[in-house]
Amino acid sequence: MADMVTSIEDEELSLATLGERVRAERERRGLSAEVLAARSRVSRSMLYEIERGRKAPTVLVLDRIATALGTSLARLLDDERAGRVVPLPREEQSVARAEAGWERRILSPALPGIEFEFMRTTLGPRVDAGAFDPHSPGSREYVAVESGDLELTIDGQPYQLRAGDAIYYQSDCRHGFRNPRAEPCVYYLVMDLPARSGARHG
Repeated sequence: MADMVTSIEDEELSLATLGERVRAERERRGLSAEVLAARSRVSRSMLYEIERGRKAPTVLVLDRIATALGTSLARLLDDERAGRVVPLPREEQSVARAEAGWERRILSPALPGIEFEFMRTTLGPRVDAGAFDPHSPGSREYVAVESGDLELTIDGQPYQLRAGDAIYYQSDCRHGFRNPRAEPCVYYLVMDLPARSGARHG
């Protein structure tokens, strides 16, 4: 894949499987392709190509689709797993990589009826991951920086975080992540969305 690589270790998730998951989540919420395209700001033709496994979306495009569905990227990249205890070995973790120079490793399984994502993100030197759309009202995110510096922008307000720093914010707002330094930045992010209740509004 070009701008986005989704993998289980070094085995790529097929575009057909990804497309099937996007379509299944859309239909589960009773949304037409036109409505999802409008809410995600992804063109109808692009969504059509993604759902049919003909085109690889960028990480940001797939994230916009997940946000418009009121779900996480993890649910689009992996099958649901159930159980009182659900191990997730490194070789089974989904990874999204962007050509811009950043990687998102998903550390939490997709669980039935739960919209929660725990991820480890690596931003290359001076990489800007871009701005992410607001999540559903009631959504929350927690960020902790492991190494390097992170500039987190929330509704236009920048927050400078260094190794060891953490922050919480209500994520029903636009938020962006940028590495201002010449060294890689690694941070952990927990996203807690309201229980599955359909796509976001507005």
